[in-house]
Amino acid sequence: MFYIAILILFGLLFLIAELVLLSGLSFGALLALVCYGSSIYLAFCDYGVTAGCIVILIIVLLSLVATIVSLRAKTWQRFSLKQEIRSSSMPRPEEELRTGARGTTLSRLSPMGKVEIGGRVYEAKSLDAYVDPRRKVEVVGFENFSVIVKTID
Repeated sequence: MFYIAILILFGLLFLIAELVLLSGLSFGALLALVCYGSSIYLAFCDYGVTAGCIVILIIVLLSLVATIVSLRAKTWQRFSLKQEIRSSSMPRPEEELRTGARGTTLSRLSPMGKVEIGGRVYEAKSLDAYVDPRRKVEVVGFENFSVIVKTID
């Protein structure tokens, strides 16, 4: 009787592991079925039909209770992430800027670099070959998330 109880316990643990931790792999479910099947086989062989039917009934009831408890929302909340993502992607420059806006280069544009326009920093592409830092530039267009600029003399 001890081995039957141990097999039922392991089958129950494998079922819970399948439901909560290993969902989608079916490894825990397979092990649970092997344990359950072995315990039922031992009960029928060693103790007869009545004991075998009682073991089947115990397995069904325990599995049902374990499934209900495992799938409740509070059980899943213990394993879920509690962190919220509050970041967002940067807005497209054309939503904030207009052609003709003026600013200053923060880094060398060769041809890409950083510019400051209206107190905000943007990735910029130069129409000219190279533009040194701290030069005045003007917005002439937009490409993806970059601002296209030309130098102001």
